[in-house]
Amino acid sequence: MAENLDVHFPEKLQFLFAPKRYKVAHGGRGSGKSYNFAQALILLAAQKPMRVLCTREIQKSIKQSVHLLLSDQIQRLGLGAFFTVLETEIRGMNGSLFMFAGLAQHTVESIKSIEGCDIVWVEEAQTVSKKSWDILIPTIRKDDSEIWVSFNPDLDTDDTYTRFVLNPAPSATVVEMNFGDNPYFPKELEAERLHCMETNPEDYENIWLGKCRSAVTGAIYANEVNAATLHGRICNVPYDPLLKVHAIWDLGWNDSMAILLVQKVRSEIRIIESIEDDHKTLDYYAGLLNSKKYNWGYDFLPHDGRTKDFKTGKSTEELLKAFGRKVKITPNMPIESGIKAARLMFSQCYFDKAHSIRLLECLKRYRRSINPRTNEAGAPLHDTYSHSADAFRYLAVNAESLSNEDRRAPVAAPRWQPYDSGVGY
Repeated sequence: MAENLDVHFPEKLQFLFAPKRYKVAHGGRGSGKSYNFAQALILLAAQKPMRVLCTREIQKSIKQSVHLLLSDQIQRLGLGAFFTVLETEIRGMNGSLFMFAGLAQHTVESIKSIEGCDIVWVEEAQTVSKKSWDILIPTIRKDDSEIWVSFNPDLDTDDTYTRFVLNPAPSATVVEMNFGDNPYFPKELEAERLHCMETNPEDYENIWLGKCRSAVTGAIYANEVNAATLHGRICNVPYDPLLKVHAIWDLGWNDSMAILLVQKVRSEIRIIESIEDDHKTLDYYAGLLNSKKYNWGYDFLPHDGRTKDFKTGKSTEELLKAFGRKVKITPNMPIESGIKAARLMFSQCYFDKAHSIRLLECLKRYRRSINPRTNEAGAPLHDTYSHSADAFRYLAVNAESLSNEDRRAPVAAPRWQPYDSGVGY
């Protein structure tokens, strides 16, 4: 039935009709990615029976899905008699089925119900987390099954971007698709594009050319992260055994524990590694650090590192010392003063690009809360990105205390006494 339709596709998206495990299109607004993904899926589902899951990271209602986009394509292609559009799914006369779901609410067990899918289309994939990808990909295991990915990039540290653009699998076809690749780019969007270029040049490349932002809009350290990128301070930063490695902690249990491993030489602050995890005990982190066999300096804890746990009666400071760590406490500085200190320190910092990925992502996303009534910025948000950002702030507070000297207790000089040879003169 679909073979007789007169359908035109942009040249860059012809690959959608050739077998491939991963089919990925990324780029800016107006490129026709979603429109043509939907069109291709309807045509393929009309040709042979298939199960298609249409998903995104968060889908609280069917209105947030591509259900309407697919329905519109069915009508535009004249296939209204072939497909039955229901409230939560779309069925074809040949047995094809379109389903819709969000990824974030699924676990390894609950997502098993979709393992028989022929195609999974992940739309707005820039927001999909590593956890969701790690659950979804091994679940889609049917012979010749495919995963289609469409997105407008946000940050170059987003898991979707690093997974499919920076490090694509050999079984992936990946194309960059922008407005210039869409032969049907409408004049209304062209007017919007030109207006954006004139009035909002900072965001133009991300919105219309699909280039990654240096940080999210409104990020507290947006300018500083951008400068670090432009000046090449996100690079290979090797461990120097002649320098002390200091560990800067932000404490957490349900919230994440964040630890920055830092070396300092002269005015340079070298962040060689960042660690972040949750629901791990102190002996786990102490063992992890001790296993690295670094030339260790001090562990700098926030001021609550001296608070005693009601279950053990001991503080984090006491426990870490018992595990063989040398500990200092970070001065209790107001958050805004700490942020100011972090901004001033930023130009001294070098970030290891391979081992500081999580820290960089958090610094790019660390932002303030916005009052919905006044639209005014408030205190920094306490969210999944704030823990490593807090550790970076503690680094700034302690920057002057990062020494490469072994501070041992001074040895008292022997008291001088007159020499008595026992021989008289």
